[in-house]
Amino acid sequence: MASRAGPRAEGTDGSDFQHRERVASHYQMSVSLKSEIRKLNIVHLLIWVLMAAQVIASQLSLVSHKVVASPYQWEYPYLLSIIPTAFSFLALPRNNISHLVISMISAGLFCVAPLIYGSMEMFPVAQQLFRHGKAYRFIFGFSAVSVMYLVIVIAVQVHAWQIYYSKKLLDQWFTTTQDKKKK
Repeated sequence: MASRAGPRAEGTDGSDFQHRERVASHYQMSVSLKSEIRKLNIVHLLIWVLMAAQVIASQLSLVSHKVVASPYQWEYPYLLSIIPTAFSFLALPRNNISHLVISMISAGLFCVAPLIYGSMEMFPVAQQLFRHGKAYRFIFGFSAVSVMYLVIVIAVQVHAWQIYYSKKLLDQWFTTTQDKKKK
């Protein structure tokens, strides 16, 4: 073997790389999808920690209600959204199909459903803010409904991408499993 700057190996012109082994494409895809899912899980954990901090600070009266508004009803069931993320983290290291399926199903139940309910719950308040410019709940001086709608928009995107990438990863794992069974 030759170094980058050194002489080339005897008897080769550099065109003999075609025979070398390569990593199969489904393994490459699996690694990249796992990486994306991990990134999304971390973003979800950040959203969850902020939401949990707001709920805990409000319930334990750690700060004034003028600084951090009391939580909306949808925020309590959304705290269960940590369950799909935990299953997702458990599924990735060992390619555990059942944990990934549980993660995907529970993501719809514990993540997306509370967000849909929350957008409907806060709609009249958002409408009042838009029409009359009046807000009654605040989070650090900002209208609570505006902040929470921003959280909902970000969270919906995160969860939609989580489910999408999980489905693609599941398809990759199934094709790998099917290929092994055929042999």
